[in-house]
Amino acid sequence: MRSHRLDYFLIGVFVGGLLGVVAGLLFAPDSGIRTRQKIATEANKVADAARQAAERAESVAEALGAKMDHYLGRDEEMAWRKVQEIREGVQRYSRTVMSS
Repeated sequence: MRSHRLDYFLIGVFVGGLLGVVAGLLFAPDSGIRTRQKIATEANKVADAARQAAERAESVAEALGAKMDHYLGRDEEMAWRKVQEIREGVQRYSRTVMSS
């Protein structure tokens, strides 16, 4: 359900941005050459901002992944210790029963 909301939000952002660009072109007070230069400059700024956001998101995802691996590894290690303790307890019990 959350992913659908995010999808609709992203679609809305894209459509809104596209409509804004079209409206800006229709009502632009500058000449065509100047307007195209401004659009190119703004598009480069937006692309740079998107790249930076993607890089930040990637680094956050990597950090979270590393933390999850660490914590999952810890849980696995503790589980193996418990298994070892149970095995040792069973062996001690078996020796006690056999020697009785």
